[in-house]
Amino acid sequence: MRSKNSKNLKIVVPKGEAFAYETDYDLPKMHQQLLCVGKRGSGKSVAVVNLIKKMNYDIIILISPTAKSNATLLSMLDIDTDNCYDDLEDLTIMEQIKSKMELEAEEYDNYHREMREYKEFLKHANNNDYHLIDDETIDKFIDDYNVVQPPEHKYNGRRAKICCLFDDCLGSQLFSKGIRKLNNWCILHRHLFPVEECGGGSLGCSNFFLTQTYTINSGGISKAIRNNCTSLIIFKTKSQKEYKQIEEELAGDIGPDTFLKFMIMLLMVSIIFCLWIYTQKNTKLNLEKNLRNILMLINYKKVDLFRNII
Repeated sequence: MRSKNSKNLKIVVPKGEAFAYETDYDLPKMHQQLLCVGKRGSGKSVAVVNLIKKMNYDIIILISPTAKSNATLLSMLDIDTDNCYDDLEDLTIMEQIKSKMELEAEEYDNYHREMREYKEFLKHANNNDYHLIDDETIDKFIDDYNVVQPPEHKYNGRRAKICCLFDDCLGSQLFSKGIRKLNNWCILHRHLFPVEECGGGSLGCSNFFLTQTYTINSGGISKAIRNNCTSLIIFKTKSQKEYKQIEEELAGDIGPDTFLKFMIMLLMVSIIFCLWIYTQKNTKLNLEKNLRNILMLINYKKVDLFRNII
């Protein structure tokens, strides 16, 4: 078989990046779709809460039957109680969140439109061209004390960084009867809450799922969500079946042998959990170096030991 280059089939890569928000070098990219798997009491909440804090989200939405009674999560993440949803039998939850966050997108667009008007207003005022300024514009930017007031935005004109945290949702109506809506939300999470200003695009939303099991017959994390995850936190488990399921769905990039070595090492040494990242900061790294970036062990004393097996 021979290959031939075709000028007519040249691929043009769109400008910009799929993951629009900058994060620190050693943190995952935004927007995230993270799945955290661990048995009860393993430390899922501690791991994910600390990660969310380090990623500096502006708006954190908690979806959990224990949302309003979980004082630890609320205080550590400074979650507004208005952004807590604890009735998982209500299948309109995702629509409610979408409507609220679309208002954030609208505020963002309005601010930038008003900033254009404001700059035009200042231009005419500085040139003493007051005849070019209508009364409505004067009322908008000059207060009762004749002080010029520029437009205000709670994030100073930048796009809000939004995330949803799903906790203790297994077996709920949201994860069973409402799973199609949730699947759609997760598949489109980078494109949620569109904006028109500053090049358009969308605010988007990161999703963090805390779950005790990787798969379940009904009312669990769907395959659509699992296949679209960008990061996976795996806690130690004695279930070989669960490891096998994870291998079948997620080990394609490194192969089953490397994945098996990794899981054996996880069981042998005192590693509490690992963070597996699928969206790399530097995609030009070769496979060996890439593996070392993908598998980030939280117990740093064991990192070199782990790296020896790959």
